[in-house]
Amino acid sequence: MSLANPRSATSFRFVRNEYAEGEVRLVYAFDEGPELVERIGFPDAPQLPAQRRAALEAALNLLHLIAGVSYYKAGVPGAIAVECMQLDASTASFLDALYLHGLGEFAYQNRIDLRGRIRFPVDPAGRAWTSAQSIDLPRSTLVPIGGGKDSLVSVEMLRAVGENATAAWIGSSALIESCAQRTELPMLNISRSISPVLFEYNRAGALNGHIPVTAINSAILVVAAILYGHDAIAFSNERSASSATLEYDGVPINHQWSKGWEFERGFRELVHTRVALDLDYYSLLRPLSELAVASRFARNSRYDDVFSSCNRNFRILGPKPSDRWCGQCPKCHFVFLALAPFMPKPRLLGIFGRNLLDDTAQTAGFDALIEYRDHKPFECVGEGRESRAALATLSQRAEWREDAIVERFAHEILPQLDPLELSIDALLQVEGEHAIPSRLLAEVERG
Repeated sequence: MSLANPRSATSFRFVRNEYAEGEVRLVYAFDEGPELVERIGFPDAPQLPAQRRAALEAALNLLHLIAGVSYYKAGVPGAIAVECMQLDASTASFLDALYLHGLGEFAYQNRIDLRGRIRFPVDPAGRAWTSAQSIDLPRSTLVPIGGGKDSLVSVEMLRAVGENATAAWIGSSALIESCAQRTELPMLNISRSISPVLFEYNRAGALNGHIPVTAINSAILVVAAILYGHDAIAFSNERSASSATLEYDGVPINHQWSKGWEFERGFRELVHTRVALDLDYYSLLRPLSELAVASRFARNSRYDDVFSSCNRNFRILGPKPSDRWCGQCPKCHFVFLALAPFMPKPRLLGIFGRNLLDDTAQTAGFDALIEYRDHKPFECVGEGRESRAALATLSQRAEWREDAIVERFAHEILPQLDPLELSIDALLQVEGEHAIPSRLLAEVERG
């Protein structure tokens, strides 16, 4: 079969999806090219009760449609063909938005305008593939673990109220596994294998870039919830995830779009209307700022020696902090800065193994975080005002104010800022839209 560059394809096809013995196979193709087959493994998946079979089929369809974004972006052809199911208007509209905004950073970096290009086909009869029913799921919450501070804060919140929870993660990561083990919760590790044909396409010059991976993981966990019997999926996305990184050509570009409220609200509605009425999906940290999450993480030293938010450092099994934190990337910069106002300095330096705020080589990185002469990095970091408030707070503390980055901020940048916008207390308030169950809300609001 032809392995032509998918950038010359006229259509992207959703061919079929299959499930057997704990493995999902998602099949795609460009035009009549070779099939791209993604495999997702659910270990020791139990025999499915009869009342959950229709929900599983719907969840597989949803996963097939969402995971296709990984492959569609290789060529972004002008036609999308869904050959294995019919889409109603609301589902197609959700997918249009997911692919448009979830690929916003990808489009910006590749200088592609996706507006008007992404159109999922709508069944003329307006039929949905299913109408959700209650499927008698037991009270139990899947908590996705990412290795960073946020999901560990969620774990401790759920523990505090006695919620039955399982720590779940997708793919192989020794760091994430060590964090999951430290929670002392039951664990679920799901495998995901991207089609090797995609890597062949990439070597041949296919388009590449950022995808909305949280959306894909969300859809995988919906399948897991049905297979293993969980009635809730609690992500750990905070409110700043909804803020755009920048605006380009009139379009807001948000690196974290699939972590934001717009995606959460739309995906949650789709699960309730198309998959299962009694399967909940929400972010436990949605009404919190990144600084509020950091303040809560700082109260518990349980995870100091295992967690990391660094995306660059792969030497994650070593005993030193430098094995988990590169100290150079935006995630390292932001997590260090966000935690600094809330924990003793020696503890923070022990976590990172160095003082990032006393290193002039890091100046440009911190400038980007506070949006000084640059836009916020394309990373999962807090809003610029959070970073500015954190630095302003540190500039008033004797143990921090003489460190190079803090001292420069105090003398060069702080005089240009409005003092009313630098209150860290205002950023610790619980506010904004969310879908947190009422039984958990008091713990979130406890501050």
